[in-house]
Amino acid sequence: MQQICCLLIYLLKQLRRLFLSHKSQQHCNVTSDKITLTKFSRMYTYGYVYICKVQQECSNNLLPSLDRVEDMVWFGCWIALLVFTVEVGGATVSYDGRSLIIDGQRTILFSGSIHYARSTPDMWPSLIAKAKKGGLDVIQTYVFWNLHEPQPGQYDFSGRNDIISFIKQVQQQGLYVSLRIGPFIEAEWTYGGLPFWLHDVPGIVFRTNNEPFKLHMQNFTTKIVNMMKAENLFASQGGPIILSQIENEYQNVEGSFHDDGRQYVNWTATMAVSQNTNEPWMMCKQDDAPDPVINTCNGMRCEETWKGPNSPQKPSLWTENWTSFLQGYGEDTPLRTAEDLAFHTTLFIIKMNGSFVNYYMYHGGTNFGHTSAAFIITGYYDQAPLDEYGITRQPKYGHLQGLHAAVKQSLQPLLYGDLAIEHLGQNQDAYVYTTSSGECAAFLLNNHSRESVNVEFRNKQYPLPAKSISILPDCKSVVFNTAMVSTQVSTRSMQPIIEFSSSQQWEAFSEVIPEFDETSLKSDGLMEQMNTTKDSSDYLWYTYRMENNLSDDQSILRVHSNGHVLRAYVNGDLVGSGHGTRRFTNFTLENTISLATGINNISLLSVMVGLPDSGAFMERRRAGLQEVVIQEQNFTSDLWGYQVGLLGEKLSVYTDAGSSRVSWTQYSSPRTLTWYKTVFDSPGGNDSIALNLGSMGKGEVWINGQSIGRYWVSFKTANGSSSQTWYNVPRSFLKPTGNLLVLFEEEYGNPLSISLDTVSINKVCGHVSDAHPPRVNPWGPHPHYPWRPRPRVHLWCPHNRIISRIIFASHGNPSGDCNRYSIGKCHSPNSQHVVEKACLGKRQCSISHTIETFGGDPCPGTPKTLLVDARCE
Repeated sequence: MQQICCLLIYLLKQLRRLFLSHKSQQHCNVTSDKITLTKFSRMYTYGYVYICKVQQECSNNLLPSLDRVEDMVWFGCWIALLVFTVEVGGATVSYDGRSLIIDGQRTILFSGSIHYARSTPDMWPSLIAKAKKGGLDVIQTYVFWNLHEPQPGQYDFSGRNDIISFIKQVQQQGLYVSLRIGPFIEAEWTYGGLPFWLHDVPGIVFRTNNEPFKLHMQNFTTKIVNMMKAENLFASQGGPIILSQIENEYQNVEGSFHDDGRQYVNWTATMAVSQNTNEPWMMCKQDDAPDPVINTCNGMRCEETWKGPNSPQKPSLWTENWTSFLQGYGEDTPLRTAEDLAFHTTLFIIKMNGSFVNYYMYHGGTNFGHTSAAFIITGYYDQAPLDEYGITRQPKYGHLQGLHAAVKQSLQPLLYGDLAIEHLGQNQDAYVYTTSSGECAAFLLNNHSRESVNVEFRNKQYPLPAKSISILPDCKSVVFNTAMVSTQVSTRSMQPIIEFSSSQQWEAFSEVIPEFDETSLKSDGLMEQMNTTKDSSDYLWYTYRMENNLSDDQSILRVHSNGHVLRAYVNGDLVGSGHGTRRFTNFTLENTISLATGINNISLLSVMVGLPDSGAFMERRRAGLQEVVIQEQNFTSDLWGYQVGLLGEKLSVYTDAGSSRVSWTQYSSPRTLTWYKTVFDSPGGNDSIALNLGSMGKGEVWINGQSIGRYWVSFKTANGSSSQTWYNVPRSFLKPTGNLLVLFEEEYGNPLSISLDTVSINKVCGHVSDAHPPRVNPWGPHPHYPWRPRPRVHLWCPHNRIISRIIFASHGNPSGDCNRYSIGKCHSPNSQHVVEKACLGKRQCSISHTIETFGGDPCPGTPKTLLVDARCE
């Protein structure tokens, strides 16, 4: 047993030597028998500090003699690290004008937003692990007040709301946490995260120097802080939380409250600091954040748009580096390239002394149920490095992974060196960091938007593509360029696995259209919708009973609405529909209608698509109908009858128990305001799955009683496509057999074309050239395992797939990229054979970009490129 122990010690000693040789490693820091956090990488540090402890307990003279032991060390090191990353000790967190300081050491941190409520607990470990593998140090999340306190004093921290479990899982994987308490968060989340019951607190005005609001805000903030303290989750207690946020982008509305706005900012900062968390607090987009609270930036180009810290003693933190952007129904998918993300992230680090960059979102996830804000689609930030299903989106994920590794190889000069800026040409500069001991890191910038250039730096030529930065951790060798993507490009595929194409599979139940005489709630005039429904339903029926004595039954119905959707019925028949947009929620419906002689029942269904999430005086916002005119007669002030919600909602027909409370009929044809249900067995495999609702209109969908969100496929973008067609079905929502699928369809959607599809990667493509730097080693240099010196094409398929076909392969000068390509004038004739031999039948492969690999040079003097397109099955 002693020999086994000492062998492990020997392996750890070798790991210690590796760390001591690492340029950014500091001395051992062990106090009071606690494992402390001493440097930028907790994974490195835990193993290193543990070595310092155990070395004191085992004599060196018992160490065994082994041949080629360092080959074993490389394997043993990582096993040891995996063991030691689960323990976290106390840390002191402070800051200076350069960075956050953890246990006396400056640090550059890469962070990613992953919201626990927008994913499911079974996804959390994988999301966190992928974030860590992607080079992140921190997971950032909001706290969702309206989920946790749906009614005053009634709290829910279960299931997807279990924030404590989420943070502990982040801690177990050795990452920090940035906790954005808010408790106003915006976040494209309904009501900005505020519980709707606040609306009814007497005398309340949200987010200003208003005593009722401040009371409830402080109570909830204290509730969350005390929960974290009770679980020892702040860094000073040995937990992962190193940074907290109070409020959110308040500067956008501060001016609307005049002096009360400024007083509120001061009060908010004081209240937060008084929580005594012993870690720094921040306010994003708040240039006047009072000391000691750190003001931070949100946006896509913070090095251009942000004034910087409001004190020389505060570091530059970027709380929201948008990886794409929010998307509303009827809007195209916002795209942001991996190259643009990497460029502006690096520019923030060198121009603004940036030391904390959080990607918003790193994983967007799903707005389940009614959690999305007004007009926001159900899938959130699907273009993030981890898509809605948690699948790595390449090349964004891999390119940022390379950036993080390259920056971390330059940490010591960046954090402790002196900066000199050398002009290399028009729009070209070298940012050179040098320490007193001679360590040097350089960042070569080409800020020209269109032209690639060659620059001379220290007597050597370096190619710089347009809008790019090359990173030289030793001021000599380029290990990364922000515009040169070496990682593979992967394409997501949706493949039907269950089709619901038979009318025998579906049953239908028609929602009852209420009439005035059937409603119990009556009011003179048109009631405001949010105050009437109390966010209990998207739906509010306005009903009216009118008599028509005219022989001409053709009339004009004109309804002005504050949003978001209107369905107009006369005597039970649909006579018109209308809706607003995310930018313009107000709209007017005007249609010709036919009235019967005598009594007519007017039933107007007003539909919300999420509550507002931002703006001053949110408590005053209005929704629902504003004016109703028929036959040029205004009925707005007359007596109206109301029904909150739908009968199907009241009976919970989307659950097993509730569905038995109504009479279902065999599906016959599409109808408006109809509930559809079917049953299916869970598909095999581990792939993510999604419902293809491309044939539907607008409504909501439930699986086994759990809402997977609103759908609105019929709201087309300008180019005629749907903003979202596939809707995430978490496997944790499913049972092995007998899963109940229920949809409520407002329009004329056809359920016979719905399918349940698997979501996976079926296409991978690699593209490198002579100009590309070799893919950076995320773990730094190692003497016995040198990183390959030439660019290579690396291809890999998901875990349950192999490379089955090579669609295209060319070593020479192929034109185009992974989206569109063709063979150029220079082409190695055996390109296809070489790649197929290296890759077919394997889950992953790597092809060296050399003329030796391809059996000679087909065109001497021509710069070479390798492009490979493959399929996974």
